[in-house]
Amino acid sequence: MAEGEGSGAEDRKPKSDEARSAFAVPPGVGVEAEATDEEQATSEFSVPEGLASVPVEAEGSAFATPATYSASQSPPAYTGTGFPVTRMKESLWQDRMRTVLRMPVDVRPVPEVSQKQAVETGPAVGRVLDLTLRIGELLLAGGEAAEDVEAAMFAVSRSYGLDRCEPTVTFTMLSITYQPSLVDDPISANRTVRRRGTDYNRLSAVFRLVNDISAHEVDMSLEDAYRRLAEIRRNRHPYPGWMLTAAAGLLAGAASTLVGGGVLVFFAAALGAVLGDRLAWFCAGRGLPEFYQFVVAAMPPAAMGVALKLTDLDVRSSAVITGGLFALLPGRALVAAVQDGLTGYYITASARLLEVMYLFIGIIMGVLVVLYIGLQFGSNPQPEDILQIDQRPLLQIAASMVLVFTFAILLQQERSTVWIVTLNGGIAWVVYGALHYAGNIPPVPSTAVAAGLVGLFGQLLSRHRISSALPFVTAAIGPLLPGSATYYGLLLIAENRLNEGLASLTNAVAIALAIAIGVNLGSEMSRLFMRIPGTASSAKRRSAKRTRGF
Repeated sequence: MAEGEGSGAEDRKPKSDEARSAFAVPPGVGVEAEATDEEQATSEFSVPEGLASVPVEAEGSAFATPATYSASQSPPAYTGTGFPVTRMKESLWQDRMRTVLRMPVDVRPVPEVSQKQAVETGPAVGRVLDLTLRIGELLLAGGEAAEDVEAAMFAVSRSYGLDRCEPTVTFTMLSITYQPSLVDDPISANRTVRRRGTDYNRLSAVFRLVNDISAHEVDMSLEDAYRRLAEIRRNRHPYPGWMLTAAAGLLAGAASTLVGGGVLVFFAAALGAVLGDRLAWFCAGRGLPEFYQFVVAAMPPAAMGVALKLTDLDVRSSAVITGGLFALLPGRALVAAVQDGLTGYYITASARLLEVMYLFIGIIMGVLVVLYIGLQFGSNPQPEDILQIDQRPLLQIAASMVLVFTFAILLQQERSTVWIVTLNGGIAWVVYGALHYAGNIPPVPSTAVAAGLVGLFGQLLSRHRISSALPFVTAAIGPLLPGSATYYGLLLIAENRLNEGLASLTNAVAIALAIAIGVNLGSEMSRLFMRIPGTASSAKRRSAKRTRGF
C-alpha cells in the first residue's frame, strides 16, 4: 500500500485492521505511477465498461462483511472466455461449498473484484483465517470427513469476503491460503490438530455456527463468531461421566443379547465393559497412548467370558467377549477413513486407516492375552458356538435399539437426536436380519445394504435438522459391527489355528468395509438426486477428476 495517502487514513482506522498486501504493486504492472481523482488505477482483470459493478465503501468496520460480497446472493461472475457461470442461491452450505471447491478458481461463481483504491475496506485477513482454522480444527477433531471440513473452511472465509482462498486438510494439519489478487503475495496460515475427542454435541454446534455465518439473512460479525466459538469450546458435555460408564455397560450387555446371550451373559458383559471403561480412563489419566488404553479395555470382558467358561454354568460365554468387542471396535474412525478415500483425500484416509489398524491390533492383543491365560487354566472354548446364533427377532430388535441408544450417549450426542438415531439403527438391523437370516444372503452384502439405508436416512435427517450427518449415522451402524467374526478369528488364533483365524479376521474386515462403503454410498445417493436450488446442471457437485488422471 502507498504511504502517501495522508494522515486522514490513519485517523480513520489502524493499519493492522485493514485487509491489504504487505507489498505495494510494482510500477508498470497495470497501474499508473500516480492516479488522480479523475483517473483511477485499473487492472487488466477489472470489469469492462458497461457491466454493472457494486460500489466499494470508503469507510467500514474491520469486522464487517465487505459491501462487494454477499454470501448467498453474489452477483453474476464475469469471465472473458465464455465459461458457464452459475449463481449460488440458498441451499445447505455443504452442497454449495462442495460445488465451488471442485470448480477451478477462474470459473467459480464469484465476481472478479476490480482494482480497489489505496485504502481497502473489509475484514482483517489474519483474523478471518484464524477463525476459519479454529472452526476447521473442531470439525476435524470431532471426526468430520476431510471434504466437509474443507467445505466449512471455505464457507467461513468466503462469507467474510475472502473469495480467493484454498483450504487444505490432512489428518493432523489444517492450512489455508488467501491471495488478494494475481499481483499480490498470498497469505497463508495453518493449525495443527493435536487432540481428538468424540463430542457430537459440540460438532453439531459448530455446524450450526458455520451455517449462520454463511447465511445471507444472518448478520454475524467476526466478534460475534468468535464469541459463539468460545461458548462452544466452553460448553460442558451433555452427559456426566457415570452415565457414560453405565452406557458402555449397557451397550456390551445389549450386544451380547444380540448374539444369543441370556440374562446372566447380559450382566457379565455389562460388568466387564464397565471395568474395561474404568481401566481405560485410568490409563488415559496417566498419559498412556490410546493404543494401550484399548489393550487394557479389552481385557476385562475377555476375562469375564473365560471365567464363565471355567464354571459349570450352561451359558454362552463367547457372547460376553463378543459384547465387549462391540463397545470397542472403532467403527466411527473406519467410516471416516473410507469416506475420505472415496472422495479423493488419500493422505487423510491412509492416516485414519492406520489409526484404525493400531486400535484394532490393540483390541486383538488384549483379548488374545486373556484367552491364552484361560487356555492354560483349562478353559475349553468351542469356537463353533459363536456361529450358532438363535434367531429371536423381537428380542434382537430391542437389543439392537438399546445398543444404538447407548452408543449415541457414548458419542455425546444431543438429547434431541438420540431417539432419531435409535430408530435408524433399529431399521438397519431389521433390514439386515431380513436379508441375512430370512433371505439367506451372505453377511457382507446384507451389511452393505443395511448400512446404505443408514447413510441415506442419516443424510436426509441431517438436512432436515440442518446438522452434521455423523450424529445420525455413526451410532446407527453399531449393531452391524463385526463383533462375532472378530472374536471367532481371535479364538481360532489362540488355539493355534492360524489359517482359519486369519480367514475369519479377513471376513470381519470385509464386513467393516461394507459398512463404511454402504454408509458413504447411501449419503452420495441422497446428494445425487438433490438439486442445488438456482443452479444449472453443470453446477452440481463434480467428481474428483484428479482420481481419473485429468
